[in-house]
Order: sequence, then structure tokens, then C-alpha cells
Amino acid sequence: MIKLQQAELFSQPLKARMPFRYGIATMTEVTHVFLRLTFDFGGKLQSGVSADHLPPKWFTKDPQRPLEEEIEEMLLVIRTAVAHAQQITAATPFAFWRALYDAQSAWAKAQNLPPLLAQFGVTLVERALIDAFCRANDTTFPAALHENRFGIDLGSIHASLAGTQPADWLPAQPPAQVFCRHTVGLSDALTDEEILADERVSDGLPQSLVACIRFYGLRHFKLKINGEAERDQQRLARMAQIFVAECGDDFAYSLDGNESFHEVGVFRDYVTKLRATVGDAAFWSKLLFIEQPWHRKVALSPAIGELAAAWPDRPPVIIDESDAEIASLPTALALGYAGTSHKNCKGVFKGAANACLLAQRRGEGKSSMMSGEDLSNVAPVAMPQDLVAQACFGITSVERNGHHYFAGLGQFPAALQTLMLTQHGDLFIQSEAGWPRLDVRAGHLELGTVLRAPFGYAGELDLSALDRLTVS
Repeated sequence: MIKLQQAELFSQPLKARMPFRYGIATMTEVTHVFLRLTFDFGGKLQSGVSADHLPPKWFTKDPQRPLEEEIEEMLLVIRTAVAHAQQITAATPFAFWRALYDAQSAWAKAQNLPPLLAQFGVTLVERALIDAFCRANDTTFPAALHENRFGIDLGSIHASLAGTQPADWLPAQPPAQVFCRHTVGLSDALTDEEILADERVSDGLPQSLVACIRFYGLRHFKLKINGEAERDQQRLARMAQIFVAECGDDFAYSLDGNESFHEVGVFRDYVTKLRATVGDAAFWSKLLFIEQPWHRKVALSPAIGELAAAWPDRPPVIIDESDAEIASLPTALALGYAGTSHKNCKGVFKGAANACLLAQRRGEGKSSMMSGEDLSNVAPVAMPQDLVAQACFGITSVERNGHHYFAGLGQFPAALQTLMLTQHGDLFIQSEAGWPRLDVRAGHLELGTVLRAPFGYAGELDLSALDRLTVS
């Protein structure tokens, strides 16, 4: 049986190397938290760690709320999830997660908290549990998932998967290399000439889109839009020219609407105008999908299904922020969406079940996709854990932007920097400034060491130099 014995919460303040504008928010600094949990696995004690940003204006996109209030609310859902976890005894990691998911859901409903926010706390516990389980059993996440050592009951999440195992749907061997899909934020400079003198970053890393393409050899991109038609048209037209000039015919991109559209029908008109004014047919053939254009208040409404039925040549559209609950993906698929995204902050076991459901649909000849997205994840824990989950779900184009908006591991303690360089030399390289940076080569990331680690990161983490927070 599995029982939580001890919980510790740590934080590291981070400053962005340049502002990251997404949707209604512009990130210039953020708190990064680590959750270390010690579990009793039938008499064997083992610790595991999870981590993530506390990102402003993503879980609850309310422009009126103070940032400090949102951060405290994110810490509340983490602490509440830990408190619920301390009351659970379960036979398998999946059973533990499911009991925690249900307890947190009931609490959040009583507190009138949105599921996406509430389950953020659950998945931090879940990820630490997965890490501890893999370490206690001397296995890796890919092996444990393929052998279903986690005890995942797919049918309890999606009824059509009853009687099947993850190995029936997921790749037998996860890809050892993935595309790094580069984020172009709403305020990111496209060329070096656009950067004002007092906004230039001098840390040895590229800043503008053109510079990033040349430095990292990028070929996949995620382009932020905000629904301002004229602005988006002009900016996308410039990016289309840049891609052709820098990449030739070898590029692909997704568009991220960041919930910018509150009226369902307006988005169809917007896309029609974009197609007519930006690039050419060759450019639009490179579009992978459009991510969450509609605000979560309307994104899963019947009006979406009506629009889909009247728009047969629509581009693939997926949900992201609206993928907040177990039933979210089936609801979206019934409305005509092409699929959903995965990021660990929405849940690992839920993501695995969603990946299996989409694979089942593809086997039935239905177009379905799961994209790999980002929460500005950084190492040493959050980003490697996210990458290994993405690969195991068969995702080969994964958005990464933490390395772009933050200067590698330069703000973390030296012990954590050294760990990444010594344990994950295929994924990190020492920068000119001396700290580890993500080693994007020819637009790709090498995942060999993270796939061979217990869950994302190898070795033992020394968290002693971080700020300690109360966990209850």
C-alpha cells in the first residue's frame, strides 16, 4: 500500500530575461516551486520531487485580480492537495491519484474554484508520487507506463478504453528526439533591429525570432495571436516572410489564440481574413493546428458544435485551458475539436488516458491529435518530467519556451546546475556565461538521458539552498 509520510515545499524566485506576453498577461518574474514528498511503499520509504511555475493569469484569466492574490491561491491548491493526500492509502499510484483527484474536486466545487486551478495542486502531488514510485522500484517512467506498473485503469477515465492497457495505444518506444517548437510571444521582437537599446539582453543567448532561428536551427514554431485582426495580420505576414527566408520550405507552425475570442462566430471570420491576407497556400499548408482560440466560458458550449458543422474546411482546432477535467476531451471531440494539448500541469495520468483515447480514434479513421505545449517550464525537474511524458505519449513537436524567457539555470543554486550538466549532457550545455542552457540542435531536443532517468531527471536533488515554504 502507498501512504504519504512527509511533505516539503520550496521556492525559487525567477526573473525573465525579457517580458513574455501571452494573452492578457505579461510575465517579467515568477515563483518556481518544488514539492518533495516521501511515500511509504509497503515498508520502503522513498522521496520524489515535482516542480512548476506559479504562472500569473493562466489558471484563472481574470484581468482584475491582483497577482499576489493569484499566487496565494495557487499555493492554497497545492497545500490542500497535500492535505488530502495525507489522508489516502492506495494500492497503486493510479488509485492514489484518482482518490486525490476526487477529493480535490469536491473541495474545489465547494470553494467555487475552477477545476484547472484545483487540479494543478493534484498533479504536483501526482508527479512527485510517480518520481518516488519509479525510484522505489528501480524503473523508469517509460517502462512503468508501458508495463502499466502504475495500475492505470483507462476504462475508469474513458469508457471506450475499458479492458485495454496503455501499451495497446502508446508507442512501444518513445521518440528519443523531438522538435523544439519555439514560442513567439505577442511582444517578442522579430528581428534584432527592432530591439531597443535599453531592452537588449546581453547573456549570450538570442533574443529576436531571426536570431533564435539561426542560433538553434529552429523549424517548428508556436505563434501567439490575440484576435486583433489588423495587428495579427501584419505580424503573421512578417513571420511568414521570415520563415521562408530562414527555413525555406522546411518549417511548420501552430497558432495559439490564448482564449482571445469570446464570441464563437467571430473566430471563423477572423480565420477567413487571415487566410486571405497572410502568406499563400504554401504557408497555410504548414499550419499544424490552432490552440484554444475561444475563451473557456464558451469553448465547450453547443455553439461550437454548430459552428463546426457549418465550417467543413476549418483548420484543426484543439483545446488547452478548457482541458480541465476528465470529461473535457470527450466533450470537445463531440463538438468537433481535433484534440487537446498535453502539459504536465494538467495531469500525467489524465494526459496518458487522453493520448490513448485519441490513438483509439485514429485507429477508427477519425482525425485526432495531441499537441505538446508548455508552461514556460524550466529544469531541473519540471521541464525534463514534461518532456518524458510528451515523448511517451508519442508527441514529436513540443513547445518549449522556458529556455527563451529565462536564462537557463543561471538563477538556480550551483548544485542543481551541476546536476543537469553531469546527468543530462545531451539536453544541456554550458553557456558562455557559465550556467547550463538547453541545447537545442538543428531545431531538436535529445531525450536519451531523460528517458533513462526514473522520471525526467537523474541523480539526487539538493534543494537545501532554496527558500522553504510552509506546506500546511
